[in-house]
Amino acid sequence: MKGNQDIIDALNDLLVYELTAMDQYFVHSRMYEDMGLTKLYERIDHEFDDEKAHAAVLIERILFLEGKPDLTQRDALNIGDTVPAMLQSDLNIEYGVQKALKKAMALCEKEQDFVTRDQLLVLLDDTETDHAYWLEKQLKLIKLTGLENYLQSQM
Repeated sequence: MKGNQDIIDALNDLLVYELTAMDQYFVHSRMYEDMGLTKLYERIDHEFDDEKAHAAVLIERILFLEGKPDLTQRDALNIGDTVPAMLQSDLNIEYGVQKALKKAMALCEKEQDFVTRDQLLVLLDDTETDHAYWLEKQLKLIKLTGLENYLQSQM
């Protein structure tokens, strides 16, 4: 089904965010594993898998709309050097994804592509209620309990 080129372009823009987030989560998860922070490793490795699944949804939709997925683009990774910096960096990516998803959804509504919009809504829900919310909670826990106590709880 030939899709709207503006929507295909927006989906490719979203793909850049998802692939960048995937790469960053991958690096951060392995850093947590290396630090012995098993719980953080497991959670962030799960986020890596989620981002890969989000990218797959976008790729499949682009192909369905007879577009060409662009997997060559990435934004610069922001690899943290401390646990709070890594968590904040990941949260910043999620905020960017959230903003881009809302913009793409508005375009889909304007162009009356409600199927794509509905698919993006699922990604937005995951981004807001799972990824960003969990990262926000971790940063709050660090403030409430102190970094040392937080790190000990993640072993």
